[in-house]
Amino acid sequence: MFSTCASSLARHSIRASFATRGLQPAAAAIQTRTMVTKLGEARDASHAWKKSCYSGIDYTIGDESTVIEAVEKFAAYNVGCLVTKDEDGKLSGVISERDYIMKVALLGETGETTKVKQISTKVANLIIASPNDTVDACMTKMLSRDIRHLPLVDDYGEVVGIISIKDLIKSCLEEKEHTINSLASFAVGEGGHFVM
Repeated sequence: MFSTCASSLARHSIRASFATRGLQPAAAAIQTRTMVTKLGEARDASHAWKKSCYSGIDYTIGDESTVIEAVEKFAAYNVGCLVTKDEDGKLSGVISERDYIMKVALLGETGETTKVKQISTKVANLIIASPNDTVDACMTKMLSRDIRHLPLVDDYGEVVGIISIKDLIKSCLEEKEHTINSLASFAVGEGGHFVM
């Protein structure tokens, strides 16, 4: 209810602002998008990574490790995915809880003898994100491939983090809350400002 009122007030204020400047509707639409973007600055993947449960832990596992070692890490860190690395320490893929369930448990294999590289998603099929990708772009990648985790890879091909869908949702909620608070402050005259 409150967000609807705040949005309505913001639209009315924006329209009035454009009318006093004599802007045409197309120019007003561009100006509106600019204001909304600046009001609730779009967050990027690096922002989500900094607040992620993966930040501050060792989220990698070697290709030659056993699957049971990966499962132990899942349990120890309460995470559902790890980045896999080859002998040279380069990104080779990811392994998730789903990989364990679908490729080990259901097939009657054992985690003690199966190597991570036997069941991981390989780098050739891996969907990755840049730390500069927007949260929306990351969500689109995840939803289009029905995945829940994205390794963050820098311009040099190095893994710099991993984010989950939960991290992206938290970031979206923070952004929306910031926008609502700014609009509420503006509505009651407490210094909320639109940046042009």
